[in-house]
Amino acid sequence: MLIIKNGTLISMAGIYKEKYDVAVDGGKIVKVEKEISPQTGDTVIDAGGKLVTPGFIEPHCHLGVIDSDGQDGNEMTGPIYPELRAIDAVDFHSDLFDRALHAGVTTVAVGPGSGNVMGGTFVYMKTSGDTLADRVIVEEGALKMALGENPKVSYGKKGQAPSTRMGSAALMRQAFYKAKAYREKWLAHEERLKNGEESTFSYDLAMHSLMRAFDGMLVKIHAHQANDILTALRVGKEFGLNLSIEHCTEGWKMIDDLKEAGAYYIIGPTVGGKGKLEVKDKRYDAPALLEKAGVEFALTTDSHVIPMEGFLPQVAVLMKHGLTEETAYKSVTVNAARALQLDKEIGTIEAGKNADIVVWASEPFKAGGRPEVILINGNVRYEAEKGGTGHVN
Repeated sequence: MLIIKNGTLISMAGIYKEKYDVAVDGGKIVKVEKEISPQTGDTVIDAGGKLVTPGFIEPHCHLGVIDSDGQDGNEMTGPIYPELRAIDAVDFHSDLFDRALHAGVTTVAVGPGSGNVMGGTFVYMKTSGDTLADRVIVEEGALKMALGENPKVSYGKKGQAPSTRMGSAALMRQAFYKAKAYREKWLAHEERLKNGEESTFSYDLAMHSLMRAFDGMLVKIHAHQANDILTALRVGKEFGLNLSIEHCTEGWKMIDDLKEAGAYYIIGPTVGGKGKLEVKDKRYDAPALLEKAGVEFALTTDSHVIPMEGFLPQVAVLMKHGLTEETAYKSVTVNAARALQLDKEIGTIEAGKNADIVVWASEPFKAGGRPEVILINGNVRYEAEKGGTGHVN
């Protein structure tokens, strides 16, 4: 058993900056108590005077898919590709995962880019592990879709649809209607086989992938501007989607709509420039405004847009603009876990959860914030004096 002793714990499960010990065994958290006495053979990490938090979560990024070494994020031969899988493009050996680990990030959702109206699926994975099996949590965790400037510019300049926001929305709806009809035929086919009847079926990989949206698979729609967010919410309501709005840059303009819809909201990248037309009304206080209104959200760097080295500084800047410390921690732990539907496994420090834990050498959201020890699935994957161990062996 491994025991983290004397730490100042932020559990995100009811304990906030109190002295607690945490015991880990078999990759899981087994005890969170005021005092845990080590037994012979136990490994002890002394976290005296240091913060202990859940591993941070990046709920929307493109690590190992879009970076300086490769551009595999967008299949630009057609706007509707729900059958693509980010796991088939990820460079698991990319040093970008080490950079994420050094920021205390233990879980990432890696997805396709936003050049297509429907671009494929996200893979949920750990930033470090001995094998791919150690690292991959869910091979296909969510469907990635996009509205706004990216699809219409990408295809409009080729003289193809979509060349407008209307075109993107129409293509999205058309694909959902096709997938709904396909699913009905598939279920009827399965029922006939179950009853011992003969049945034939014409398999379509794209529709087979997309029809999972009607069984509750998370649908992440890229939408920066208020009009794109509203379109995404309309489409979500029309088709009964389990919906997450990605980026939600102008969400601060329409807080009542966000509250009524009750979707998941991933905010960011929030700091940095306004080079894209659709982020011209980006505000550093947007997360604070959502917090004040009671809208739950998680934060993203959208890395590569903000490199993973900017994960902690982005949160610090948002706190300077009114985001409270406690909500800042929630937005990169438990809220992010809920937004990925992984909250039964990660996002808090409590018995039964995966042992993804960070002992901080200094507070993460202050200048110079850095981790000292990082556990993923109960294994020490980083020690400050030894550097990272982030690559698959």
